[in-house]
Amino acid sequence: MSDVLHRRAVVADAHNDLLIAVTARPPHRWAGYFRERWLPQLREGGVDLQVLPVFIDDQFRPEGALRETLRMIECAHTLAEGNADEVRLCLDGDDIDAALADGRIALVLALESAPGLDANVELLPTLHRLGVRIASLAHWGRTALADGSGEDATGSRLTEAGVLALKEMERLGILFDVSHLGASGVAHVLELATRPVLATHSSARALLDHHRNLTDEQLRGIAATGGTVCVNFLGEFLAMDQADRTVDRLADHIVHIAEVIGVGHVGLGPDFIKEVSVDTTPPCCEDVEYARWLVPGLEGPRGLPLVTEALVRRGLPEGDIEKILGGNVLELFRKELGRPA
Repeated sequence: MSDVLHRRAVVADAHNDLLIAVTARPPHRWAGYFRERWLPQLREGGVDLQVLPVFIDDQFRPEGALRETLRMIECAHTLAEGNADEVRLCLDGDDIDAALADGRIALVLALESAPGLDANVELLPTLHRLGVRIASLAHWGRTALADGSGEDATGSRLTEAGVLALKEMERLGILFDVSHLGASGVAHVLELATRPVLATHSSARALLDHHRNLTDEQLRGIAATGGTVCVNFLGEFLAMDQADRTVDRLADHIVHIAEVIGVGHVGLGPDFIKEVSVDTTPPCCEDVEYARWLVPGLEGPRGLPLVTEALVRRGLPEGDIEKILGGNVLELFRKELGRPA
């Protein structure tokens, strides 16, 4: 039953760093590597809509951040053009609907913390022209725009440039992503936002008190904007003890968030860090540290049907499960992506 439901539903993954893995290859391999390594996983997991974050590793910051941002955006265009029979890089809801109607995977470009932007908010229209439709302003630490959740002790809000960035994103039709943003920054965004706000990969702080998770108050604030909270799958944000980092514990977070803000505001933001690590770590130097982050069975996109199984076991109505799997994200993107204010 759950397999049929999973295949019938639109499955949306709001956060998969696969561009990091693909851009680690020479440019002439980008399209082929995506087809060989990642496309089968997405298909087996039933993914219909995939957000592709542009995340810039520390080795490129600060001097090379913009160059690497542009390189990763070019990679997204290249792999989409080289696999046009299977995927489509989408700029708005109409593009997404057309991709789904053709049986292709809809790809949406996002910026994660935007280090290439620095304080130059005037570059947002340029990035919008290149296809960016979602953006966040911070990762773990401090940027010219805001502080990440790892800097919560500062109690800082958006900088002046960050406030301008929010306004410009709303004008352009770029969804504002609060995942990774510090608590005071989230509050600031919710004070100022005039359009729906998105959390691409955040879990429930009521179930695990980790600065990367969202409080019930923050969840309600996001829902009040008409936005969506996509739940992170990483075990370290789900449970304190590694033995408790299971698919059922992930379901606890999904169900809790749905109970707090309504099932119409919940989605999935897996953050499949293991698969990206495997693709980018030399065989000589496997990073066993990643084991602590993992939920067994959810190491990559192939495991997504397990989430549907867990939600079915909870007795959730099929219609609610379909909303969580991707229906809510799809509806939000239809209404907001690329739509000027």
